[in-house]
Amino acid sequence: MGVINATPDSFSDGGKFYKLNHILTRAQGLIAEGADILDIGGESTRPGAAPVPLDEERRRVLPALERLAGGAIPISIDTQKPQLMREAIAAGASMINDVSGFRDARAFEAVADADAAICIMHMLGEPRTMQSDPRYEHVTRDVRNYLAERVRAAEAAGIARERIVIDPGFGFGKTLEHNLQLLRELRQFSELGCAVLAGLSRKSMLGKITGREPADRVHASVAAALIAVQNGAHIVRVHDVAATRDALALWQALQQN
Repeated sequence: MGVINATPDSFSDGGKFYKLNHILTRAQGLIAEGADILDIGGESTRPGAAPVPLDEERRRVLPALERLAGGAIPISIDTQKPQLMREAIAAGASMINDVSGFRDARAFEAVADADAAICIMHMLGEPRTMQSDPRYEHVTRDVRNYLAERVRAAEAAGIARERIVIDPGFGFGKTLEHNLQLLRELRQFSELGCAVLAGLSRKSMLGKITGREPADRVHASVAAALIAVQNGAHIVRVHDVAATRDALALWQALQQN
């Protein structure tokens, strides 16, 4: 899954792909690198980020979605707003990726009658506060139990399990130690019977380990994606598609021989 941040304040590439022509250029570049799906987000979810009004988020993502939907690969829209979920699906989105785990009471209703996939992510609190001393009794068990409950809620709303992807939410209300434990124990999430998505690309946990700024975390991001796949991830959400595909191609070749 190739990342497109249609925001002026993303932690990794804020402002670079903010305008429609830049988004479309970025999309074509990721497709050329071998992305299987694109994830477009119009609201930054970096630690401390403030919410974006519906009209502004709509303006940032819908024109690009309308241009890209029905093209070479499926398009995912990263949003927490039920109204935008409906509009994105109507415009051709193949997935709705909600970092809040579809907490809004109207969110499952907004997607239930569509064929689009959904990605349910775990986040402790909300972006403005999530990194303020996050605590768990046992992070893997707590996150897994939360996602299991949200999957049950989705099914109760009429969403078939085969439409559901789950994401433990690396960096969303987790310390470095929490993130490493989740990565180490990622295979436990496959037991929920849903595809597992891992998004570690360029995140601060990699900066804490390597001492590098976001743009210089390519090598660590590729390593993290490879480890995630080795530990059961079905989808990796990345900024550097070609480098990640090369690493995974080598690993898959070894598995086949």
